[in-house]
Amino acid sequence: MLWLPVFLWAIVIFSFSSIPTAHVSQIHWKDFIVKKTAHMTEYAIFTVLLYRAFLGGGASKKKAFLYAFLVCVLYAMTDEFHQSFTPGREPTLRDVGFDTIGSSIAIYSLWKLLPKAQPKLKLWVNEKLWIY
Repeated sequence: MLWLPVFLWAIVIFSFSSIPTAHVSQIHWKDFIVKKTAHMTEYAIFTVLLYRAFLGGGASKKKAFLYAFLVCVLYAMTDEFHQSFTPGREPTLRDVGFDTIGSSIAIYSLWKLLPKAQPKLKLWVNEKLWIY
């Protein structure tokens, strides 16, 4: 059951990549900020879900972080390849970079900030929450 949210989120990312691109704003820098923030956010969420799944599967915290990060980077690369087949989209290493930044922010937050968080947030990240 820990892997279901991971697979569902991967489908969400894939679905977003299947949509031909449109401008969010007529102002280039605003459009850029909105789209790159979306990249970082979707991969930060993906990283948290992967971390929980790996941790729940018995990996140590360090290995769970490493595996989550590696899967995110690999998925970002395949997602950019997928975009090469979507009209109006183009694959860029820059987007893989923003996805990687999002993943890195999530790992930093889980590693450094989560231990200081409120108990409810810690419970949400705890892998036991998803076991029914």
